[in-house]
Formats: sequence, C-alpha cells, structure tokens
Amino acid sequence: MRYSAAVNSWNEWDPLQEIVVGSADNACFEPTEPGSRPAIRDSPDTPFPTGPKSKEAIERANEELAGLAALLDSQGITVRRPEPHDFSAPVRTPGFEVENQYCAVCPRDVMITMGNEIIEATMSRRARYFEYEPYRKLVYEYWNADPRVEWTTAPKPSMRDGMYREEFWEWPLEQRHARMHSFEFCVGQDEVVFDAADMSRLGRDILVQESMTTNRAGIRWLRRHLEPRGFRVHTVHFPLDFFPSHIDCTFVPLRPGLVLTNPERPLREGEEKMFLANGWELVDAPQPVLGNDEMPKYCQSSKWLSMNVLSMSPTKVICEEREKPLQDLLAKLDFEVFTVPFRHVFEYGGSLHCATWDVRREGICEDYFPALRYEPLV
Repeated sequence: MRYSAAVNSWNEWDPLQEIVVGSADNACFEPTEPGSRPAIRDSPDTPFPTGPKSKEAIERANEELAGLAALLDSQGITVRRPEPHDFSAPVRTPGFEVENQYCAVCPRDVMITMGNEIIEATMSRRARYFEYEPYRKLVYEYWNADPRVEWTTAPKPSMRDGMYREEFWEWPLEQRHARMHSFEFCVGQDEVVFDAADMSRLGRDILVQESMTTNRAGIRWLRRHLEPRGFRVHTVHFPLDFFPSHIDCTFVPLRPGLVLTNPERPLREGEEKMFLANGWELVDAPQPVLGNDEMPKYCQSSKWLSMNVLSMSPTKVICEEREKPLQDLLAKLDFEVFTVPFRHVFEYGGSLHCATWDVRREGICEDYFPALRYEPLV
C-alpha cells in the first residue's frame, strides 16, 4: 500500500502544503517564575498582570490570526488550528507549581517538524510545561494516518528551583556584557532544556541557538537524537543579545543561499564561516518601524519581531503589513511579498513565524553546505 506523506518538512522555505496557525483562545498573562520575569514595558516597577487576558485582547489577536489563516488558505495551503485548552488552570507537579499557564498563540515554540518526524520540545518555563496538549489531537491524526511518521517527545525537565539561575535577573547590563562569552543565562546546564523555536532547519543542517530557553544539555540531546538520522547540528551564538530566546527574530533563512540577519545581533566571530564558505549571503534586515519603546504594553519580545516572517515558498514570503522597509528589501531580493496585520499578536510573544508550525512542505532533505566539515558527537 502506498501512502501520501502526512508529515514532511526539511527546511524553512520549500513550498508550503500544510501548517498549524496558533490561537489566542483562553490565553493568560505569563506568570512570574524562575525562567521568566515579565514586566510592563512603560512601567517596569508596576506588578505584571496575572490571570486571563481580557476578552478584547484575545479577540484582537484572534482576528489577526484568522487573517493569516485566510491568506494561507487562499494560496491553497491546508490550515489547521490547535484544540481548546484551559490555560487558567494551575500546574502542580512534585517539583514545582505555577498559578496559570500561558497560551497557544505560538506553536513554533513547542513543536517542530524534522523531515517525517514531529518533535515536542521540553520547554523551559513552568507555565508552558503542558503547552503541547493543544496539538496532541493533531499529532495523533498525523501519526495514525501515515506509518512513516515518527513522533518524539523530548524528556521533560524537573523545572525545580535548582534548575534555574535566579540571580541572572539581578545582573546589571555591565555584568551581562562581561559574561556574554560564557553564555550562562537563567537556565542551568544540568538538565535537558530546549524550546523548538531556538532551532532553524536548513535541510541536512540544523542550527540551534544557545539561549535563555535552550541550554547545552538540550543541544547535546538534540545532537544525539538527530545525528543518527543523518542531520548535522550546529550550535550558534549571538553575544550582543543579552536576553536571547528563539532564533527566528535574529537569523532567518529565506531560501537556499540567503539568510536575513539582525544587524544588532551578529553571529559570534567564526560561526559565519559555515555560510560564507558555502556561498551563502547574509543580508541585514532594516530597522523595524516600531522601536522597543513602541511595542505593545505587555509584549515581552523586542522590536525585531519585524524579522519574524513566514516563507510560503522560495519566492513567496509573508511580512507584517506595517514593515514597509523590510517589504521593500524582500522585493529587491526577488520575493513576492504578502502582508497581513499582526501587531496585536505581538503581545503574545511572537509574529508570523512564531505563530505557525509547518507540518508539510514539498521537497526532500538536501545538503546546502557541501563544503562543510562536520565532526559528529562522539
């Protein structure tokens, strides 16, 4: 019996066939915990809100998410949505408890497709411990539909107090600068910890950012898991980013041979050689239309959500509607640029790439770095 592929995605740009778009239903404010210290952007000394988001905030975000889904549907792409989930419910485990959960706006943070394999990330924050649940019904559907689909759940960390380095939040910027080459953040190195959004797929080669949400043990687990499957896993660092979390606002592959880069967060010296030696071009994104102080009040992300574009193919890309300088750059790079409003989604920690999880694209695993010398993990 022959089956059509239910799950197939090897990179960030092949022609898109099926994708999951997030939902703001039942979203809550992210609680304060050892891995996160949310703050109000224009009033950092005011206590951050707790509990459910307002009905109005949820409706505004859902309207924009629905607009993205409609655009994708108009291009012949199958769009799926997460199942409802009660994010207001507390989480209690033997190791920790937290007053509420977060949201299902950003499936990219927790779910990633590696060829015909679905991987559920460990996650790095207590409020997101069970964030895989809104996608479980979909995963079972894909897994039941196609015997070639592999499904891996990464080992859940304890998230006990000892897993975190809470003094990180008290370090002044001068101390962060002094420590920037050690890449020690709020999560310790003893347990396997990673968010899926710290990864970027380039065919056979996978980039993983060492960050506040992915530690060295997490990267080691990914190498041990993925190398026997033929992947090459590369750790990347952005030392001028003092709060690194998720790679898709910093280093965004657009098609074979082209990466959109963040001019304020260059790669660590030497790590660019992999790209330049294989004929890749690194192009700086323009400054975002909104500055950091103009972002939504409860948004914990930076202005560089402007870079968080979604590729529908090597020639088609979706960009936030107000980011005209970026749209112009992408057009000069021979992309057909589609736009949607997405500013209200920013409050939930992501933009177009974050708010999606691509399940199926055309294409096969290819080697885009033929001159690469790679040493597998021993």
